[in-house]
Amino acid sequence: MKQVHFMGDSRTVLRGFPPEVKDGIGYALYEAQRGEKAYYAKPLKGFHGAGVLEVMEDYDGSTYRAVYTIRFANSVYVLHTFQKKSHKGIATPKKDIGIIKARLKMAEEDFKKEKML
Repeated sequence: MKQVHFMGDSRTVLRGFPPEVKDGIGYALYEAQRGEKAYYAKPLKGFHGAGVLEVMEDYDGSTYRAVYTIRFANSVYVLHTFQKKSHKGIATPKKDIGIIKARLKMAEEDFKKEKML
């Protein structure tokens, strides 16, 4: 089983999601730990070849998202979890893309440190 690492506040935010949403995201992360991909996980646009996946869960009129990467051997890094508040299309807001990019860099640095130990 791959180890799961939560970047930034992603674990805290995930814990605040409704139980049904946590179950769906949790199952996708479990599948990633096993080296599999949940059928509802999809590549996040704009991260070509980086192994960055997104899970979306709808609940009570809101959309919740979790973005994680399987890019690094034996690790799953949860980069960002958030409730999408904009109703202007399905695109991921630029602010959230910025957070994801920054945390992907942090995950790469963390992985390099772990590898050296």
